[in-house]
Amino acid sequence: MRNRYFDLLRAIAIVRVVVYHSTESAWMSIIFPSMGVMFALGGSLMAASLDKRGLTAVLSRIRRILPPLWILALAFVPAMLLTGLALDWDLLYWVVPLQDPPTNGWGMGALLTLWYLREYLWFVLLSPAALWLFRRWPLPTLMAPFIILIATKEGVPSTSVVDDFGQYFGCWLLGFAHYDGLLKRMKRSALIAVAAVLGTAGAVWFTTHPDPIKGYHLGDIPIGDSLWSMAFVLVLLGLAPSKAEWVDRWKPVSRVVTALNSRAMTVYLWHKAVIIGCGVLVGFHWWEDGIGPLSMWLAMVGAGVLVCVLAFGWVEDFAARRRPVLLPGVEQWWGARTPAPLPRRRVDSARAEAGRV
Repeated sequence: MRNRYFDLLRAIAIVRVVVYHSTESAWMSIIFPSMGVMFALGGSLMAASLDKRGLTAVLSRIRRILPPLWILALAFVPAMLLTGLALDWDLLYWVVPLQDPPTNGWGMGALLTLWYLREYLWFVLLSPAALWLFRRWPLPTLMAPFIILIATKEGVPSTSVVDDFGQYFGCWLLGFAHYDGLLKRMKRSALIAVAAVLGTAGAVWFTTHPDPIKGYHLGDIPIGDSLWSMAFVLVLLGLAPSKAEWVDRWKPVSRVVTALNSRAMTVYLWHKAVIIGCGVLVGFHWWEDGIGPLSMWLAMVGAGVLVCVLAFGWVEDFAARRRPVLLPGVEQWWGARTPAPLPRRRVDSARAEAGRV
């Protein structure tokens, strides 16, 4: 059974990412640190999959995240090759993104979000060993990413993969802690106290070390982001309800949450390109310049993302080995209902009656 609380958090995180990139409002990364939350959810689900299916869970997860990238590559790589992108072996990172796939000047902005897919892939590959270590030495394992992050900021040679590992793998490990029940076994007062210490340390850091260009955007303040995100995750997962049936009581909300979760990778990979396309058409600061309201700008971006979901989202169904559909639950949006299956006894008796005839 799906965890609807997780589904709700992921839906909020995705919407927040799209709205933030549409408005560049740095405060949104503080109100809800989406990347840390999404990595924590991924860690919890990955631990569950490893316990259930072993190492085959790694292959299953990779199979689900790569096809949406390949569709993106089919759309962008030929255009970038025609406009200056070098034809070399680095293009293989568009097949398996162990490093950031190469882009050219104009493609860089549209494909800025590829780092998430790259890091997610690495986290999946590292999860079997990380889960083994975490269950034997939880606290040292949990501290290791932050120690690596501090080391990279103190001048230890690093790469983007290692930098982002230090910044976000702690949240992934908190997902392990949630799945193993460690957060639930903590006294609520202790959990809140730890979260308060981490959050305070993170707030002190990012308010005293703002990014020179983006200010208080947490993604560009790694140490502050790591501490703040882990505090958020501790609260969201440590105090998580055992059930979240109320999500499905409001049908419009339930359907939006379901659709966003089924198309999360498509929305994430394509939304930045949609924003740039809309910006080229009407101006990137359309609402700030008084030409149109912010609500209309967001509606335009949302419509563009929806077009991409309808055009390319079916790939996520294919990757998950589900029957491809235009939009998950589309028949529910139109009010149609799938007939309920006959009770087992009635089916059996019908078959028996047919046999007598």
